[in-house]
Amino acid sequence: RDALTHRVQFGGDEVVQAKDGAGSATLSMAYAGARFADSLLRAAAGEDVLEWAFVRTDLFKSEGLEFFSTYVKLDKNGVKEVLPLPANITEYEKELVKKAIPELKKSESKGVAFVASK
Repeated sequence: RDALTHRVQFGGDEVVQAKDGAGSATLSMAYAGARFADSLLRAAAGEDVLEWAFVRTDLFKSEGLEFFSTYVKLDKNGVKEVLPLPANITEYEKELVKKAIPELKKSESKGVAFVASK
């Protein structure tokens, strides 16, 4: 389980190493973008869609996070509802989220500062 988790977390690095530093894992990003665009188009056409998105949420406000990736319900007007993490995540996954929060806080601060500087 730990080996698989590490491989998923660092899959992009593995691709860059396989390409000997001559590129990045753009296919994964392209697929994610295409999937999300498809979800938005389906929602705009009137379908209720459940999709993962990185959004502003109160899910981890008490831990100092303003943004997090979680399920959202999309409809023709955009994000209809931001959902909590699925109730059926394992204790292992809960611990991964807990461990990730300090790093996520740093990344969030950098991202907010970058946007504010533009």
